[in-house]
Amino acid sequence: MIKLGIIGSNFVSDWLTESVEGTEGIVNHALYSRTAERGAEFAAKHNIPTVYTNFDDFLTSDIDAVYVASPNKFHFPQAMAAMAKGKHVLCEKPIALDTAELDQMIETARKQGVVLLEAMRPAFDPGIDAAKTALPLLGQIRYARFEFCQYSSRYDRFKQGEVMNAFTPSLGNAALMDIGVYAVHNCVKLLGLPDLERITASSIKLSNGFEGMGNVLLPYEGFNAEILYSKIADSVQGSVILGENGGLTIDKMSVPSKVTLHLRGTESEDLPFEMRKNNMDFETEVFVKLIREGKVEHEYMANTRAAMQLMDRVRELAGIRFE
Repeated sequence: MIKLGIIGSNFVSDWLTESVEGTEGIVNHALYSRTAERGAEFAAKHNIPTVYTNFDDFLTSDIDAVYVASPNKFHFPQAMAAMAKGKHVLCEKPIALDTAELDQMIETARKQGVVLLEAMRPAFDPGIDAAKTALPLLGQIRYARFEFCQYSSRYDRFKQGEVMNAFTPSLGNAALMDIGVYAVHNCVKLLGLPDLERITASSIKLSNGFEGMGNVLLPYEGFNAEILYSKIADSVQGSVILGENGGLTIDKMSVPSKVTLHLRGTESEDLPFEMRKNNMDFETEVFVKLIREGKVEHEYMANTRAAMQLMDRVRELAGIRFE
C-alpha cells in the first residue's frame, strides 16, 4: 500500500484526497500544513491520521509518496526536497515555473529512482484521448482554437482591493500558469509543439501586474492554432479543431464531458469515452501504476516538458513576470 503525504489543504487537495479514497493501492496517510488548526480540520475531513507542521518531519516520516498542491512558486523546492528523501511525487500543475526547474526535477527523479508526475487532469482523461484518436478523420487540419476562460471566484474581491494568493504574481501565479496551462497542454498533446520562434502572444495585466487574460497565435505547417485563456472572463464556447473533412469540438479543457465529431455530410456524433465524477481518478490510478511498475521514465513527461517550453516562450513574449 502506497502511503501518500499531502502538501496543501485547499480545494484541489480536497479533490485529490477524495480520489485517493476510491483508488486501490494508495491511502491518504499524512498531511503537511503550515497551520495546525487548518491542518487538523482538513485531516479530520478526510480521515488522515497524522498532521505535520514541520516540513522536515513530514518528509522523514514513513510516507512513500507526496502530492504537492502548494502555490506554484513552491512546487519546485518542495518536490525536489521530497525526491531527495526518496519519495515519489505527484505535483499539481504547473509542475514548475519554467523548463530549467523542470529539467532539474526530472534529473533528480532519475537519480533517486522515483516517479515524478504532473497532476495535469486532461493528460489522463479519456475525453482528450478520444479527440486525439478522431483527429485523422478530419483530414488536413486547417485551424484550431483551444479556449479556457473561467472567471475566478476571487476576482470580485480583487476588484474591491483585496489581493489574495491566487492573484499574487510573486507566488508564481498568472492566468497562463493557473488556467492557460490546460489549453497549452491539450494543444501540444493533440497537435504537437509548434515552432516556438514563430508564435506570438499578448496578455492583459491587472493593476498589480498579474496576468488576467492572454492569447497565443501558433503557426503550424499548413494551419494556425490559437490559445485563449482568462481568469477575468468566462468562455461562452468550447474549443474546436477544423479540418478539410470536418471539425471536432471539446466542451471543456480541464474536465471534458462532450467531445463531438462534425464530419461534412454526416450528422454530428458525440464520441464515447469513460467519465468519472472526479476525473482526478485517472491521474491517481496512473500514479499508482507507475510506482508499482517502477517506471521512473514514462510517456507523460515528454508532453509536460513540451508544454512547459511553450509556456516559457509565451511568458517571454507577453512579459509575464513573477515579481
